[in-house]
Amino acid sequence: MKFSLSWLKEWLETDASLEEITATLSAIGLEVEGVENKADTLKPFVIAQIIEAQRHPNADKLQVCRVNAGGPEVAIVCGAANARTGLKVVMAPPGAYVPGAGITIKVGEIRGQKSEGMLASYRELGLDGDADGIIELPADAPIGESFAKWAGLDEPVIEIAITPNRGDALAIRGVARDLAAAGLGRLKPFEPPAIATSGASAISWKNEFPEACPWVLGRTVRGVKNGQSPDWLKARLESIGLRPINTLVDITNFFTFDLGRPLHVFDVTKVSGSTLTLRRGQEGDSFPGLHGKEVKPGADDCVIADAAGVQSLAGITGGETTGCDETTTDVFIECALFDRVKISQTGQRTGIFSDARQRFERGIDSQLLPEALDAATALVLQLCGGEASEVTEAGTRPEWNRAARLRFERIRSFGGSDITASEAVASLERLGFAVQEQDEHSVTVAVPSWRNDVAQPQSLDQAPDLPHAMAAAEGAAAIEPEVDLIEEVLRLKGMDAIAPVSLPVESLIPAPILTAKQARTALARRTLATRRLLECVTFSFADDATCALFGDAPESLRLANPIAADLNQMRPTPLVTLSQAAARNVARGFGEFGLFEIGPAYTGDCSQTLVAGGIRVGETPLSVLSPARRYDALDAKADALAVLAALGVPMDAVTTIAGGPGFYHPGQSGELRQGPKTLLARFGALHPSLCAKLDLPVGSVAFEIFLDAIPEPKRRKKSAPALPPFQPLRRDFAFLVPETTPAETVLRAAKGAERNVITNVALFDRYQGKGVPDGQVSLAIAVTLQPAEKSFSDAEIEAICAKIVTEVAKKAGGVLRG
Repeated sequence: MKFSLSWLKEWLETDASLEEITATLSAIGLEVEGVENKADTLKPFVIAQIIEAQRHPNADKLQVCRVNAGGPEVAIVCGAANARTGLKVVMAPPGAYVPGAGITIKVGEIRGQKSEGMLASYRELGLDGDADGIIELPADAPIGESFAKWAGLDEPVIEIAITPNRGDALAIRGVARDLAAAGLGRLKPFEPPAIATSGASAISWKNEFPEACPWVLGRTVRGVKNGQSPDWLKARLESIGLRPINTLVDITNFFTFDLGRPLHVFDVTKVSGSTLTLRRGQEGDSFPGLHGKEVKPGADDCVIADAAGVQSLAGITGGETTGCDETTTDVFIECALFDRVKISQTGQRTGIFSDARQRFERGIDSQLLPEALDAATALVLQLCGGEASEVTEAGTRPEWNRAARLRFERIRSFGGSDITASEAVASLERLGFAVQEQDEHSVTVAVPSWRNDVAQPQSLDQAPDLPHAMAAAEGAAAIEPEVDLIEEVLRLKGMDAIAPVSLPVESLIPAPILTAKQARTALARRTLATRRLLECVTFSFADDATCALFGDAPESLRLANPIAADLNQMRPTPLVTLSQAAARNVARGFGEFGLFEIGPAYTGDCSQTLVAGGIRVGETPLSVLSPARRYDALDAKADALAVLAALGVPMDAVTTIAGGPGFYHPGQSGELRQGPKTLLARFGALHPSLCAKLDLPVGSVAFEIFLDAIPEPKRRKKSAPALPPFQPLRRDFAFLVPETTPAETVLRAAKGAERNVITNVALFDRYQGKGVPDGQVSLAIAVTLQPAEKSFSDAEIEAICAKIVTEVAKKAGGVLRG
């Protein structure tokens, strides 16, 4: 919301400075977002006169001008064709910054002639106007005076942020009322003149949609002369960024901001028939809107139609067909009250934003229509002439009978302020609230019609299946009016006057901010990031064809209203969107990388699980320690195991099972389980056919970790770690086993031989070739033995080793390699 300081003072009688006004606005809840004053930028520019203009001796298109700016004459080289002797101009002296050109003027020479400034154009000053040539000022322009001051550009423009409930603050009069109530002056009265009328209106109203428009007024003004607006009206609109169009249209825009009262004007001669009808949109309705686009209203939208069809989208935008221009002689002024919810819904459906919609959505003064129509009519008669008709209307003036009660002790107990009862009542009265009843404990006030946000009834129905919906609605209706009054009293005192109070502390040790699930998710994220994987945040939906490649794409997961045609299916796994992201990176020349995402996956019964998915493409990073190699399924397995270990999963209980879903390579994939039923993770190389369809390199690997399936680690009381006083020792074994035997089977068998002694078993070599029988493989393992009470004797060590050999032979079919 923008307004100039002079426009504000049309309603506010005050001697307050600009700084006091802006500080007060922010203090009472109308936050100042900025103050712009073009005079600050144009301060160095002064009015001057060209004493003499002669052709440059060394350039045909340049002139050397002697210029008088109220001091000693200066020489300026100018290239404008309209520079001539005697012309009043705008001069930029040395040191002046030219906003439109982005340069600072310096004394210099141009083709051998000294130049001590610049003669400016409108474009160079950043102003609207003729860009061809320098600015030509009238002969009576005073030499040496500031151009900005002379041109009326020394006008501060204030911009404030308006909260959704403050429709009254979208009127400059409403802002002035708040400032006056805060003690910054006196609000001038609004007294529209009485209108002398003659005859009935040429246009009458018919209302077939009273739910959307309960009350509408209108009046014809005959014999108007429409044209360019006077300078004061143009300046008002231009100061807030509006483009003047013609007098009639500018008047409607003026009152939209001045009184917060949107209006619309119809050219009577362009209206078909003598009736304008408010009705629902119908099949086939359309009209060219004033915003330059075709408007097609729906059945729930309120339109204004004549005998030829729809001419306006009520409360949002008018139509070009019946718009006013310089040929208009008879004008019909519309002044209506539209339902705020209906306007909001129509605006969202059509995507049209206008100043009128902004005000109707927030709510306007429902009782102001007759006075606003008279004020607009008076200005039309003043600027365009003509003769006004009687008022035509449809519907009835809505009743306004709101009241709210304020208990004075709630100002302290709820608002935390020591404002006295008399101060509170005085503040409300200055805002227009009328005292109906008062005692030492409370006051009941009548709410003014322009404050429709105070003691407002529920605009929307409660969802019937919402638990305790009616109780919540009744509770809100009971407490909100008083809370609204408390807010008004507090903000007039100043938001910054409210003492900050911390919430009560329930315990000295604060409760954890994150839930256990959130903490584990964050830990999984950090773990994957430390493994050189880059995190992605992708949509939870993709196209159904791609989703089908990663499993079923059931109709139950199909979106009824997707944001795009290729985002119509909820994904069964994050690998769907991760693979698409990886393919886009590959297409752009990135050959080696890893991505991960922690996000939802969806199943056919519409349930949701949290999955950490990752994908690796290309080769391992270059290193002096080992040559680069292509990623394989074991790299994906290592990523999954790292996360499980970080989350406290007992790794001894994790088993690996070959195989996986169809989008993994059948011979290069597996599952990590805890027990026979709990699936913790999947990993493997992606299927070659899938890689081909998604334009991924064959051999890309991926993993999925099902975070919801990971049990929370058992909480045990921490004790001092058991530090054995004896050194551990290591023994290596090489076993021949069938090549189909998983290495994990050998490791588990060896560790189970003597659990109290063996602390670790690790595979360090796998060999198949010369010296190893066909169909078998040699697995070399390192076994760590940790004495607890005394050092092992040789005999004890030999006994433990014998147990290891026996156990591996029994459970894995392994034979100690000789």
